Amino acid sequence: GLLTIWRLDEGYGQRQTLWLVFSLAVCHLLLHHHDILSVLRRYKYVWLVSGLILTSLTFFMGTYPGGDGPHLWLGWHGFYLQPSEPLKLLLIVYLAAYLAGQIPTSFNLLRSIVPSFLLVLISLGILVAQRDLGTASIFILIYFIILYLATAKRRVLLISFVVMLLAAVLGYQLFSVIRFRIDSWINPWVDPSGKSYQIIQSLLAVAAGGMLGRGIGLGNPSLVPVAQSDYIFAAIAEETGLIGVIVLVVLFALLAGRGILLALRAPTHYKRYLSVGITTYFIVQTLLIVCGNLRILPLTGVTLPLVSYGGSSLLTSMISILLLILISTDVEEEPSPLSSPIPFLLTSAGMLAGLFIVGLVSGYWAVFRADQLLARTDNPRRAIDDLYVKRGSLLDRDDHAIAYTSGIPGSYTRNMLIPALGPVVGYTDATYGQAGLEASLDGYLRGLQANSGLDIWYNHLVYGQPPPGSDIRLSLDIDLQNQADQLLGDHNGAIVLMNAQNGEILAMASHPYFDPNGLNDNWENWIIDPNYPLVNRAAQIDYPTGTALGPILYANAINNATLPEAPEDISIKYQIGNKSHSWLCAFSIDQTTWREQLSKGCPAAVETLLNSTSLADMQNLIVKTGLDQAPRLPLLVAPTANQITKPLSLTDQNQVLSASPLQMALVASILSSQGNLPSPSITLSINTRDQGRVIFTPPVSQQVFLPQIAQRVTRALAVSNLPLWQTTANAYQGNDSFTWYLGGTLPSWSGTPLAIVVVLEEDNAPLAQQIGLTMLKDIIQPAEK
Repeated sequence: GLLTIWRLDEGYGQRQTLWLVFSLAVCHLLLHHHDILSVLRRYKYVWLVSGLILTSLTFFMGTYPGGDGPHLWLGWHGFYLQPSEPLKLLLIVYLAAYLAGQIPTSFNLLRSIVPSFLLVLISLGILVAQRDLGTASIFILIYFIILYLATAKRRVLLISFVVMLLAAVLGYQLFSVIRFRIDSWINPWVDPSGKSYQIIQSLLAVAAGGMLGRGIGLGNPSLVPVAQSDYIFAAIAEETGLIGVIVLVVLFALLAGRGILLALRAPTHYKRYLSVGITTYFIVQTLLIVCGNLRILPLTGVTLPLVSYGGSSLLTSMISILLLILISTDVEEEPSPLSSPIPFLLTSAGMLAGLFIVGLVSGYWAVFRADQLLARTDNPRRAIDDLYVKRGSLLDRDDHAIAYTSGIPGSYTRNMLIPALGPVVGYTDATYGQAGLEASLDGYLRGLQANSGLDIWYNHLVYGQPPPGSDIRLSLDIDLQNQADQLLGDHNGAIVLMNAQNGEILAMASHPYFDPNGLNDNWENWIIDPNYPLVNRAAQIDYPTGTALGPILYANAINNATLPEAPEDISIKYQIGNKSHSWLCAFSIDQTTWREQLSKGCPAAVETLLNSTSLADMQNLIVKTGLDQAPRLPLLVAPTANQITKPLSLTDQNQVLSASPLQMALVASILSSQGNLPSPSITLSINTRDQGRVIFTPPVSQQVFLPQIAQRVTRALAVSNLPLWQTTANAYQGNDSFTWYLGGTLPSWSGTPLAIVVVLEEDNAPLAQQIGLTMLKDIIQPAEK
């Protein structure tokens, strides 16, 4: 205990050392005075009433050593005493003396407990009024356990269980502090940075300790609030690990065993009850606070005997140990026989079982749940590690840095070189957590993946930190990304440019965007911005597809031999509330052919194709094109689930398909890649220390249409004098308008097959077409030359 307190705070360590010296001096003076036991017994009422009076003084003269907190201490010139601590021992002395006096006379349970119960009730009343509810809980448990040992009646245990249950229910209703602690105990994960902060940080400390601990002085136990007192168990667990926890638990188990054994051998009922009462005080208080640290029970806010910081607690514990020593060395001429050892043995078994459970649960958090807990973004140890361990870089496909770590150990900082990629790459920050690729690839970037288990274990053992992170090469191309962001400009929307053959994402733009370098200065504005700059529109938002699905519906109709005649009337009517609106083509057309209508997003053409497609065929098409599920990427993507139950119609707002730009880019890839649907990818390889550069397994593609069908559709949508196809479409949702552009290279193109999708959150077909066509032309024209 001293070692941990000194490690946490030298000031507390000095004061605790002085208290220990004072406690040892008091014990040394009293050690050879065996009449202390008889004096305590003879004046039991005086001692207990004195303790109650002393505790009551805190109502008028109470203070808090830390300045702002519960006034449970009496202070004088820098010296503080918490009267409720010695009151526990005085209650045990009183109960032992009183109940021993009822034997060997005829023991009537009701008549015998009424006087003791009244004094205990007064004590509880004072403690409850003080809001010292942890000590009140200990009083209740001590009282009923000693009463059970004195009476050997198991109904006392049942009564104690009912009383504790009622006390918990009433306390939950009457006291906000109990309600606060029980709520945070039941589900601490709901508010980990608020009311559950302490318990979450305690569990994180135990998890950080693991099996062997981070080493004395190498952990961060001060991250747990009140670590020197209420949470000293978690501090010890972090730096000494599960091994240290087991040693500590075994020490308390030995104390429990010796205390119960002493009670069995004690010559009189008084000393028997006194020794078992002191043992109960040690173990019950230990279990209450440790179980609170481990989320086995709600936190009670008491000290860990002989370990936690607290002079009053330490002095009381040392005097309690002194009384046990005096009992063990005293000889009585007229021993009182023990009627039955069974209650004592059951009590001992209960205490040891509780300590055994503490060991098991400690292992659960320190070993089995450690990785999951330590990976939490609200684990501040991760942020501390980031200052000392270099995080891996994110590189583009040509190894140009996108995000990297600079500085020296102890002051490493994360830098973003392409601010517009903020919604995609995301951020890693001690205050705001993680998002985007920084979050999904964190294990690699932090060095917890792609390194050997031996490396990770060695670094944790020696430094208490992971090894340096690994660099990851992405499929993004910085030049294409910059061009996409430049073309999109101030317009809200997204662009996805993809290798249509293997699904590699070459550019992914989302506007408006946020700059991860400016989180501290702009976070409050970004989270309330109605334009949602923190959201990756390319993958996280589903837009109504409107007429953008025309080409794929056309291909499906050809495939099923159900292609109808192109409609003559190119527009349709749709309702918004009580008003009727005309849905026109994205551009004016010269003739009513399928080519003209599909390339310019005419709604009548798409509605005709929808009407000619059966419900079963449409359901099958949605599954084949992947529009029924979210794409698999190391990114947060929209949870798309297009499950249709009746024929679709552009004019039925309840039966409109929706998709993210990423999904639509995959749909466009089908036409550019001979009818095959690729799986998307954004990570190419990882640079490991042991194996060098390791290529991520490329995703597989699946055939949706025969190559000749894809060729026929793209020829119909071909751009004059260019090996490209394109379509521009409109979509409406309520009063909101959207513009889609889908395009790509023709299947006959000899270079890299490409597919691009542009979506604008406005009705602006010329701009959408200009953006998409410019990007495609700038790629293919240098390749042709």
